[in-house]
Amino acid sequence: MRLRHIKGAEEEILNSPYVIQQPEAKKGRWNEVFGNNHPIKIEVGMGKGKFIMELAQRNPHINYIGIERYSSVLLRGLQKRGELELSNIFFMCVDAKELGNIFEKGEVSGIYLNFSDPWPKDRHAKRRLTSREFMNVYDQILDDKGKVEFKTDNRPLFDYSMESIPEAGWKIEMHTYDLHHSDYVQGNVMTEYEEKFVAKGNPICKLIAFR
Repeated sequence: MRLRHIKGAEEEILNSPYVIQQPEAKKGRWNEVFGNNHPIKIEVGMGKGKFIMELAQRNPHINYIGIERYSSVLLRGLQKRGELELSNIFFMCVDAKELGNIFEKGEVSGIYLNFSDPWPKDRHAKRRLTSREFMNVYDQILDDKGKVEFKTDNRPLFDYSMESIPEAGWKIEMHTYDLHHSDYVQGNVMTEYEEKFVAKGNPICKLIAFR
């Protein structure tokens, strides 16, 4: 599906105090950005930002960074961010492939992947955020206890991830094919997409992976 471009989105993002510009310059110094040494967790593909902003409100002693490569989508998140009094969340408009150039090893304590693009064609498998290629990127920035949490309504993508993640040298700590009818639902924070899918009765798959 082609995203509708919003005129002026890039300029608004460039001028926003909530978006980190030139994030590569912050590598190894993210504690200075937040002004503390609290753990940093990131969401890759944050969409409109409901999930990560709710986490930031619930957990003031954790720092969050929402990553979204599409400016028109990120703009919607910025509009919501402006309504909140938070000091523990920033955004970046970058491609996830660049994360190794943005964070030092051990600077990130957790990564969230929610309802990522499934890239269904086999020739596009490397673009999936749970591919071996991306799992290797996450390995470059996570601390020793860091984990990746992945949710999707797309069963073929989840089945692929259940194979690709161990092939990349990771272990699956937990997984479920129906999150909202499992014990793992306790404390779950839903995304905009998740709310829609659950309302339709679609099962949500989830896994947590570690090295």
